Amino acid sequence: MKALISSILIIICISCSKSKKANFDNQLNVPLSSNISSLDPAIAFDAISYAVLGQVYETLYEYDYNSEKPKIIPLLAESLPLISDDQLTYTFKIKKNIFYHSHPSISKERTVKAQDFVNQIKRLAYTPLKGQGFFLFEGKVKGIDDFKKNTKNFNDLLSKSIQGVKVINDHEFSIELVKPYPQMLYAMTMIFTTPLPEETLRATNNLIDSYEIGTGPYTLKTFKRSHKVVLEKFESYHDKRFPKIKTIHLPFMKESQTQWLNFLNKKIDFFGLGKDHYNLALNKKGFLKDKYQDKGLKLVKSSSLTYWWFAYNMKDSIFSKNKNLRLAFAHAIDRKKFIELFTNNTGELANSIYHPFLFGYDKNQKPGFSHDIEKAKFFLEKAGFKNGKGLKPITMDLRSSNSESLQQGEFIKNQLSKIGVNINIQTNTFSAFLRKAREGKLQFWLDGWHLDYPDSENILQLLSNSNHPPGVNSTYYNSPKFEELFSQLKITPDGQKKQNLMKQIEAIIQEDQVWSMLFYSRSIKLYNDRVKNYKPSPLINNFFKHLSL
Repeated sequence: MKALISSILIIICISCSKSKKANFDNQLNVPLSSNISSLDPAIAFDAISYAVLGQVYETLYEYDYNSEKPKIIPLLAESLPLISDDQLTYTFKIKKNIFYHSHPSISKERTVKAQDFVNQIKRLAYTPLKGQGFFLFEGKVKGIDDFKKNTKNFNDLLSKSIQGVKVINDHEFSIELVKPYPQMLYAMTMIFTTPLPEETLRATNNLIDSYEIGTGPYTLKTFKRSHKVVLEKFESYHDKRFPKIKTIHLPFMKESQTQWLNFLNKKIDFFGLGKDHYNLALNKKGFLKDKYQDKGLKLVKSSSLTYWWFAYNMKDSIFSKNKNLRLAFAHAIDRKKFIELFTNNTGELANSIYHPFLFGYDKNQKPGFSHDIEKAKFFLEKAGFKNGKGLKPITMDLRSSNSESLQQGEFIKNQLSKIGVNINIQTNTFSAFLRKAREGKLQFWLDGWHLDYPDSENILQLLSNSNHPPGVNSTYYNSPKFEELFSQLKITPDGQKKQNLMKQIEAIIQEDQVWSMLFYSRSIKLYNDRVKNYKPSPLINNFFKHLSL
């Protein structure tokens, strides 16, 4: 989601600060660069909130921390699900004796039951809650759309059932699908699908925005919005190997310079390296400077699931009727220079609508354009606007009003002015930008996505006509041929057939040039060598339990 992308740009840094030396040896400090949106796992869907939720809540499955490739393994589940021959019914068996964290609404002996997972799936479909995760099951689970339509109040939520979601016994439940859904296991790794006890939902009238009732390796000891969060080891955690650190302290620390100074003073264990500190920390070859290596600091570069492109509103008459204009824009912008200026060459030039992390990504794919001013002028003239004459100024909406966004906007404005195109830069707060996106009021903008799970379906949904605003398809792209292929891809498991579908879809999108691909982000972090077993992964939120000091 876009909120998630903004949070990533802000950068979460993992750090360790001490108020008392005695506590520092077994305490990790994790500064949060902006406020937590919610502690309700049905609502929260951003990296800042997940820094907390990933430690206190758990799901049926998780990604293997020790695997280089995305590998799903059981967490609260006893095993991988039993899947029917027609691929329409998934049966999940959960572990016994999984205890919840302490809460007045439940006894200390309360363990996770199958019904608790059903409760949360129902909450995702409960319209008054305004949750974010319904997309995982919408149109896929038998009867869930009818449940959403007919469930009007909290009593309905608890009393009504979803036709395709059934409790078999205390430790087994099944989900029946309308059609094959190969992404089901990915859905069951997401915090959206964590179990919740009915007793707690009743006691709080379904309002769990400011506390947690999870099963994770850490419990929520302190939660003060805009101030700090403190997590403590859950002594009754079901996997006795974890966690290895007693306390996680999460103060709000918005300024990167403040984080940097604390990091240098060894009060911070991790620091997410942003544009403002590249030259301070790295040498010309991109390695950590010797003086910092001598201080026991380490550098790690890793993949990010975020990537970026320029997007055009296909409902706007200027762009919708003129592919040549979109091609002129694509050829006019120096993407390599953009990457140099705004990522310090850490971004990877995007060649495809698919991320390199995905099955079916083709490293030899061509983006359909290159930086070429003469070609840009040619296409602009072919569009009917030779040297820009007759073309009204184009509005470029920025995702923020901060200095980096403004610099990016000025860069694009300057690039397009070279072929005679005038750009009006419109600054926004991020919430205002999202509102315009949901209302379909953007004309030309820098767009991006952070993959929710490693499957091409997750990125292609952004182009589906079923997701026109207020959905996520802010471009209003509409292609019957795309929809036909996408409907097949959604139900096709990884394999040659899916790869062929991906290639056909890519050809359509490249031909239509609704997105001009820009770059794949990479994550760069520095960390104190007292932190052991740190393995960065763009998919794993609950990695704190694996760390030791």
